Amino acid sequence: MLSASKAPRTHPSSPPASGWAGGSAKVIAAAVALLALAMASLAVGVSDVSWNTLWSRSEDDLVAQVLMYSRVPRTLALVLAGSAMAVAGLLMQMLARNHFVEPSTVGTVESATLGMLVCILWAPDWPVMAKMGVAALFALAGTGLFIGALSRIRLRTAWIVPLVGLILAGVIEAGTTFLAYQHDMIQSLRAWSNGDFSAVVEGRYEMLYLSLAVTVVACLAADRFTVAGLGESFATNLGLNYKALVWQGLIVVALVTACIVVTVGSIPFVGLIVPNVVRLLVGDNVRRSVLWVAAAGAGLTLACDLVGRLVIAPYEIPVGTVMGVVGSALFLAILLHQRKRES
Repeated sequence: MLSASKAPRTHPSSPPASGWAGGSAKVIAAAVALLALAMASLAVGVSDVSWNTLWSRSEDDLVAQVLMYSRVPRTLALVLAGSAMAVAGLLMQMLARNHFVEPSTVGTVESATLGMLVCILWAPDWPVMAKMGVAALFALAGTGLFIGALSRIRLRTAWIVPLVGLILAGVIEAGTTFLAYQHDMIQSLRAWSNGDFSAVVEGRYEMLYLSLAVTVVACLAADRFTVAGLGESFATNLGLNYKALVWQGLIVVALVTACIVVTVGSIPFVGLIVPNVVRLLVGDNVRRSVLWVAAAGAGLTLACDLVGRLVIAPYEIPVGTVMGVVGSALFLAILLHQRKRES
């Protein structure tokens, strides 16, 4: 028998080989799945595309032009928009301390849409970056209004918070619709506010790289946003400026939302569904889950876009419409799963 002093020692700080291998396998599987969706997005379309055209040196090759000037920008736009909206939803849920809110349910998207409509009506000749800035200011104002209204509510149950956001979003959307009706812009408003990537070509999606930069900043500050999600008193006790963190998060959400609304329109449910699914798998830690949220958001957006392009090919359904159907079904599944866990 071995004595206590001669017993084999273990090193708890070193992760088990099986756990490390399992984590690596998940990362590889996620990367392969995302790459497969991206390749499928490049291959699907009216024009037949051969992968040999990627190495074609002929600038007159029509197939190569379709691939490089249309399909590649569209796929990149899908990845950037999906990942950015998912991360924005994660930040919004941490700041509101509620798992059932996202930019499209608290008035952020509706406010950005109102800002874009104001620019189209009274400053149509402004450059795209200026319109994005106005949309971002409106989005920040709408999000700040939601946070301000939420701070005045004492009974902040799991259902009161999203209800307040939905009421605020409905009021802003009603005002936007009335303004569009007054100027005979209802049809145009519905056309460009619904998420659609069919018009994305080279030169019309590059603004989404700004949302990527803002998302990277959010990833770098993940630990701070995790602390902010624990409440003002907890963050203050750790020596952090809670109000500054909240405003940083709001600015990130507003900029991301404005970039996406101005470029491709509104994409619902991504910021609501993806963080909740990832949370069930890896927990509430933002630092550990933010990259998974970004990858899952990109994958879900790519998958919904593929469905929209294949269901009635050669025509297509806007990704915002497909996401609304898929997202509502997934949201109901999450609610039923949570109710089953609570019971």
